[in-house]
Amino acid sequence: MSRVSQAEAQANRKRVVEAASRLFREKGVPNVSVADVMQSVGLTQGGFYKQFASKSALVDEAAAKAFADMLDQLTAMDDDHADHDAAWSVLIETYLSPEARDKPDTSCPAAGFAGDFAREPERRDVYAAGVRDMAGWIAPGDTGLAALSTLVGALLLARATAGSPLSEDILRAARKAASRLAD
Repeated sequence: MSRVSQAEAQANRKRVVEAASRLFREKGVPNVSVADVMQSVGLTQGGFYKQFASKSALVDEAAAKAFADMLDQLTAMDDDHADHDAAWSVLIETYLSPEARDKPDTSCPAAGFAGDFAREPERRDVYAAGVRDMAGWIAPGDTGLAALSTLVGALLLARATAGSPLSEDILRAARKAASRLAD
């Protein structure tokens, strides 16, 4: 057996975290095993514990990575548009879209991890920090929190009713409401 270089180990860790983030958001943390994550990137389960202390540690790192990536996307939206209001409008349209509803694995971590972190109060710090950062990008204080709550709640309801006309109605109504929130 050949040893993995430090650079390869770091690259493998990054792949594991990214895969875990997608799988956890798609299927839910309890429905994804360490073996599932490792198999998805072509690594053995035995190598997992050389990189992570536990599945919980991986969950925290995967969520933190997803929130950091989301914040990078939001910052890029500001850079790509004339002003923050224009970026906010683009976020509303993309966030409350059928594509975002139907692809939880690559969609918002606030929606994707909500149920999992709600059930594990001792691990909420990573989630709370990510939510605070996202809301802060939208707008300061209560306005950002209310707007993010509208987005996340609508996305979760739309996912739960996907396949019915109500799902599209939720997305449409939330797009309308959200556009007025961060003004």
